[in-house]
Amino acid sequence: MSHTPTDEHAYVGVDEAGKGPVIGPMVVAAVRTEPARLPADVDDSKRLTPERRTEIAAALRADDAVALAVITVDPPAIDAPASDMNTLTVRGHARAAGQIVRPGDRVVADAGDTSESRFASRLASTVDDSIDKREAMAVEAAHGADETDPVVGAASIVAKVARDARIEAIDRTYSAYESVGSGYPSDPTTRAFLRAYVGDHGDVPPHARRSWATCADVLAAAEQSALDEF
Repeated sequence: MSHTPTDEHAYVGVDEAGKGPVIGPMVVAAVRTEPARLPADVDDSKRLTPERRTEIAAALRADDAVALAVITVDPPAIDAPASDMNTLTVRGHARAAGQIVRPGDRVVADAGDTSESRFASRLASTVDDSIDKREAMAVEAAHGADETDPVVGAASIVAKVARDARIEAIDRTYSAYESVGSGYPSDPTTRAFLRAYVGDHGDVPPHARRSWATCADVLAAAEQSALDEF
């Protein structure tokens, strides 16, 4: 983590990457800085090329006036029976923001709930830091904040680059297979990997979110195929 910025106009932006994939973690990033210090083309990570995302994330990490925090929520936590994605997202945002927020800060998050106000309220009450910070800071949440707020956009970039790095590492774990793909259910490469892995091992891989419908579908198809062959 780099040094905490001291400019009075600095504030914390928070966003996550990987809420919907069937493979790999959700990654949450928080960035504390002054918007003027950010590259002019900072934007929602989805609107930038992978190369530019990597460049911006590296520049942010190298800037002593930018504080970063990155946390991961791994598949076992996502699959836990008592968990739900809204709560996990709130807690992830709170853990990341809590590492770098300062008394009196403004925190702006990309809303991970249909209700922006509910997400902001839950986030404010969940920040796992000292009570004085929770009471002093102002928390806002908005849909599309990664497009409209530069510091939230920076957080989305850091989260996406970290998530992509995790997927690359996961892919290397399964070198016997062609590729795990992006990890998203809509990706044919990801679905092909899951089918091949289940065909070989009779279960989904450890990095998969087994509570996702995609995993249930692949397991059911494998079971039906075995019955048909029998």
